[in-house]
Amino acid sequence: MTELTEFQRKIAEILPETALRFEEPLAKHTSFRIGGCAEVMAFPRKREELADILKKSALLDCKPVILGAGTNVLAPDEGVRGMVVCLKDCLDGMEQLDDTHIRVMAGVTMARAAVFAANLGLSGMEFAHGIPGTVGGGVYMNAGAYGGEIRQICQSVEVMDFDGTLRRLSNPEMQFSYRHSILEDRPGIVVSADFALEPGESQAIRAKMKELIGKRTASQPLDMPSAGSAFKRPAGGYAAALIEQAGMKGYRCGGAAISEKHAGFAVNLGNATAADVKNLLRQVSDRVFDRTGIRLEPEVRIW
Repeated sequence: MTELTEFQRKIAEILPETALRFEEPLAKHTSFRIGGCAEVMAFPRKREELADILKKSALLDCKPVILGAGTNVLAPDEGVRGMVVCLKDCLDGMEQLDDTHIRVMAGVTMARAAVFAANLGLSGMEFAHGIPGTVGGGVYMNAGAYGGEIRQICQSVEVMDFDGTLRRLSNPEMQFSYRHSILEDRPGIVVSADFALEPGESQAIRAKMKELIGKRTASQPLDMPSAGSAFKRPAGGYAAALIEQAGMKGYRCGGAAISEKHAGFAVNLGNATAADVKNLLRQVSDRVFDRTGIRLEPEVRIW
């Protein structure tokens, strides 16, 4: 057995009840299938356990990195020293609050939340069914697809500060904008979210979700490791169209490439490194800027 680092030993001592993994490959927890090891990865099952992790990590002068399903993350090749807290399937649970409102924990996937709403005959989350990732990540970045966005249905968000304090932010307080929320400016962790939906017919809702999944499958490279849209949508245009016009569709950089199926996606051809992806994004952004004067900004969160 590999000898524990001092940090791993101390974390194990102060968090004896928490599920921990040492030198856990981040590539196993990201949709890009890229990334070195996390020195410590923790899997909290309840709000109270998450708060305990945060408070005790602070005693070791460590601010954990928060990970959901890793579907919009490019993890570094060298890994992460310190702690990564994984919420996917850990902070779990969904409940109906009244006739039109549901509460969903941060670790629940967007797909599960959409199905839960559909089964209750509640409409409004159909767009979210095909979005990979967790509700926590979706709220954090105001995820959206096919004309829908989290900000359209999110009534309030339960947020935990890094000292373990819980607070609830209303929709206006979240300051949602395109692929952005206030949590990117004032650090906090999404614990749960309340969604305001509308009564609908379950069969029709499921049919709409099936239609959107069909569109996604037909147009996106879902059979290859990626992190979804590589770039944010620029003002007055679409990243994929600009990339294709610049002749970069299919362009390769090491083991990473712009998808032949959809130019808005960067994909892992099988052996890509984080360095490959970063080089690819930079070169594509530079080429598009040179041709159009428009600077594409990564939508992928680069750790």
